[in-house]
Amino acid sequence: MGEAQTVKILVASHKPYWMPSDPLYQPVQVGAAQHEHLEGFAHDDEGDNISEKNPRYCELTALWWGWRNLSCDWLGLVHYRRHFAGSGERGVLTSEEAAALAAQGKAVVAKARNYHIETIASHYRHTFDQDGSQLGALREGVRAVSPERLKYLDAYLNQTRGHMFNMFIMPRDVLDPYCTWLFDVLEVAEGLIDFRDLNDFHARCVGRISERLLDPWLQSEGLDVQEVRVKGMERTNWLKKGGSFLAAKFFNKRYEASF
Repeated sequence: MGEAQTVKILVASHKPYWMPSDPLYQPVQVGAAQHEHLEGFAHDDEGDNISEKNPRYCELTALWWGWRNLSCDWLGLVHYRRHFAGSGERGVLTSEEAAALAAQGKAVVAKARNYHIETIASHYRHTFDQDGSQLGALREGVRAVSPERLKYLDAYLNQTRGHMFNMFIMPRDVLDPYCTWLFDVLEVAEGLIDFRDLNDFHARCVGRISERLLDPWLQSEGLDVQEVRVKGMERTNWLKKGGSFLAAKFFNKRYEASF
């Protein structure tokens, strides 16, 4: 038997919130450069960081921090409101379950979401990007950094099913090239987006479009994955969420809040 691999999961949060006590988890305060530091959290403005980009990059400033500053064999990312499901506190993944997943050798992703009546691209356009400029910037970012992967992005955007939320657990030999590519693509895309008329909610678009890069990367690398169910930490108002989904699709009413 080989030596057990170390696994760490970053929990991105901008505010005090319940965190699992399992040492698997590392709470990270995102946007810490602009706010008072929270106790009991790592802070994304420590060490090598891009904390100042948090208003646009969302949870990805925690990913950058963990990628560049932590030493572990496997690194994951979740959100304070969304975890990988397991048998631990409040139904979240445990250290033992994470170790068992790592032993399989495949990257872990959130169970795929299926939009059924929308493609990945049309859903994003209806809910956030009605002129298509943000997805256009994303495509140009991929074209500039690795044009051979553009066909994978286009194929993914035309699907109805995908792995969302920037949730994953990856071995270092997958994480390192993925993060290098991800942030290179987003740097190009960010430079092409006009933020002047975007409010704070819509300015988080760099983080949102980044969710559309995970599957194309994995597919272009020919990597198999393991899906794990998502455990929400808060009750979802499905009537409101469903109504907003239909209003976006049929009446061009953008989302103005997270669900």
